[in-house]
This record gives sequence, C-alpha cells and structure tokens, in this order.
Amino acid sequence: MSLSELDMELMMPSSQAVWIDQGSCCIEEFARTVDVETHAASVPLADEIVSKIPVYDSEKIERSLDDAGKIRAYMAEWAQIFGHGAGIVAFRNAYSDLQIVDDVTGVLNAIIEEEEATSAGAGDHFATAGANSRVWNAHEKLCMADPELFARYNANALIPLVSRSWLGPLFQVTTQVNVVRPGGQAQTCHRDYHMGFQTCGELREYPAHIHPVSAALTLQGAIAHCDMPVESGPTKLLPYSQTYLPGYFAAHLPAFRDYFEEHYVQLPLSKGDAMFFNPATFHAAGENRTKDVHRIANLMQIGSGYGRSIEIVDRARMSKALYPRLLSLKQSGALSDRDIDNVVQATAEGYPFPVNLDIDSPLSGMAPPSQQDLLREALNEAWSTERFVDAIDAQTARKRSHEPTRSSL
Repeated sequence: MSLSELDMELMMPSSQAVWIDQGSCCIEEFARTVDVETHAASVPLADEIVSKIPVYDSEKIERSLDDAGKIRAYMAEWAQIFGHGAGIVAFRNAYSDLQIVDDVTGVLNAIIEEEEATSAGAGDHFATAGANSRVWNAHEKLCMADPELFARYNANALIPLVSRSWLGPLFQVTTQVNVVRPGGQAQTCHRDYHMGFQTCGELREYPAHIHPVSAALTLQGAIAHCDMPVESGPTKLLPYSQTYLPGYFAAHLPAFRDYFEEHYVQLPLSKGDAMFFNPATFHAAGENRTKDVHRIANLMQIGSGYGRSIEIVDRARMSKALYPRLLSLKQSGALSDRDIDNVVQATAEGYPFPVNLDIDSPLSGMAPPSQQDLLREALNEAWSTERFVDAIDAQTARKRSHEPTRSSL
C-alpha cells in the first residue's frame, strides 16, 4: 500500500524548520525569551540570586563533597540553569586560599611580560588587538612554568563538578588569561565557541538541530584573580539568551547587539570567585572605567570529551599525497569543480581548530585557514607540489603548542 501525497507531505519536514538564518531572527521574540525572572523556587540550592544569576557559597558545596546525593542535586540544578534557566552560575570563594590565586597571578604576569617583550602581540577575539593582555594556552604554560603550583591550583573540587554537570565526564580544560587595563574598551556582544566563532554564511550550512548541540559541547568559565567591581568591567551577560535558537545569527545583528547593550547585567566578583555560563549566552567583556584596576581573569573553555573522531587520520599526509594527482584531474577536466570539492571535503581537515593562538591567531575573522582552505587555494592557483607541501608542513608545525626540544620528544 503506497502512501498518499498528503501522508508524504506530512512526513516531510518543512525547510524553515531545518534551515535557519538571519531572517529567522525576531527582536520581539528575543525580548520575550530573555524577559524572564529567576525565582528562588527554581534554584533551591542557590544562596542568593543577583541580577537573575544564581550565586552559590562554595564552602557549603565543599562540605557536601562526601554526600553523593547532595552533590548530584547541585549538579542537576546547574545543568538545568545552563540549559533552560539563566544560563549562568556564580560561586563565592571558589578559591578560599587566595595565596594560591596570587601565586598563579604572579606566574601569569611573568609570562605576559616575557611574551610582550618578545612578540608583536597576537589578535584578540571580539576586541581590538592590543587593548588587552592575553595569555593563550595558559593551562599548559602554567604547568610548564611551575608544575607544583599548577597542581595546587587545579586541585580545586568545584571546577570538575560544574564541568561534569554540563559536559559529563572526560572533559578537557583549556584556559586563556585576559587582562583588561584601565581604559580598556568593552568587547562586542557575542556567543562563543564553537558556532560563535563562525560567520553567518558558515552558520547557514548547519541544520537547526545542530545549533543547540554546539552549546552543549563547551562550558565557559572565569576565575577572578582580582577584585572586580562593576566599574572595572566584569563580563556583561544577558541571562536566558542561550535559549534563543537562532541566537548565533542574532549575535551578529545590530538590533540584537543594541538590545544587549540596553539590558545586560554585570556581576561584581571578588578575588577567588568564579563564574560559569553556557557559551551560547550573549556576553562581552566590559569596559574598564577605573584608573588603577588591571582586571585579570583566568578564562576557561572546557570542552566535551566527545569532541573527537573515532580514528586518528593523518589528513596532512593524505593531502600531500593527493595534491599532484588532484591538480592534474582538475586541470584536465576529468573531474568537475564540484567533484574536486567533494574530494577536498573527504580528504583534508575542514575545521581550523584546535590551533596555537600564540602563532596562528587570526587578526581578521575568527579562525585561521583550515587544511581544506589551503588545499582549495592551492588547486585554484595551481601551486607546485613543493609549494603546497611546504605550506601544509608549515601549517601543521603551527599547531604545536611549543617548539620541540629533546626533553619533550
């Protein structure tokens, strides 16, 4: 028995439900989405609610570490907040031993001084290059500079709990230090990694159901390494904005950025406090209006352990072996341009991350060229095989976190 045309029509998803773009964004709908209050009944374990953001006493949580049921309840509450609530949680006294925080700050400042003395400075995401001081891959650099201090700093029990609440186990920690100097300007409103680092043209290629998946793959965080009064520019946040499905497009649009600037909240933090939020939350570093506060935070982008492929594939090796033959097929017309691009997508790495942001930080756009970008450029310009191999090798070398030494081999 065959299906009727009506049955077939009902079974087919509408194009509008699968593909979204800037035209899917409605400022009135967005305003309704974020015009929500956080009620104590929805976050019963929070100690207070400040500007819609649930705030927790870290010492109370630490006293509950041996109570598995209580810890699971905390984690369940945070997961609900990240997914469907305000999108943000804060913790007072996440580091009760402030000497550890000060010691780490000292090491990080030394790294900043060394890097600023030896390099021209790297680009910064969503802010003017040079306005802030950045330490990319601070996690590894701290570990190499002072392993014992690194261990004491990362022994903190709160970070793995809140990470697991959103990402589950096997998460991967990265940190990037950001120092906003007095007079430092605010960032533009944005969402964050992954999709927050893509253009609207790129975002249109992803079906709607992938957009919330992006937000489930990362957790944003920040450890305050100094007191951060509002005038020093702590992160500007728009609670509940992570629930707006076309928000990765909306964050690029002037009307939504204007709405953000009119309705954001800022949570002052003390040294040792921490804050975590869903990366799809509209946010931006604030302007430092003080004359003497060098606002320093150790920013965290904690990634899902699921963000890996099933097999290790050396795509650089494949691309180098393929290139001369693929160029010949293109030039002879044996394969069409569409055919060639299908081969490029099957062979080379299309995603530009992870990268070494010290040496491969994009000064325009949000990401350096991917392996696929390089292969397409070489084919379009008919590079020699030697030139392409050298370019791939140089790109691969830039993805190391450090220069290899005998002790690290």
